[in-house]
Amino acid sequence: MPKVVKKTISLPYELSLEVERMAKEEGKTVSAVIQEALRTLSRKRLEEEFYEIQDYWSRKAREKGIVTEEDLERYLHG
Repeated sequence: MPKVVKKTISLPYELSLEVERMAKEEGKTVSAVIQEALRTLSRKRLEEEFYEIQDYWSRKAREKGIVTEEDLERYLHG
């Protein structure tokens, strides 16, 4: 079983009601709802970082005239 660490968090009253409502509707614990939200946020941040890196390298490739896979092959193999 994975390690579990207990944390105490503070939520604004309205947000705590929303989390409790979501948990009840989804048949989950409040902890499970918050875990899901954190995982979703983490995936979103990783996705944003991926697209930033992809954009950077795409710009660098275009600067060198690399637009297609054939251009890349020519560039890599001289």
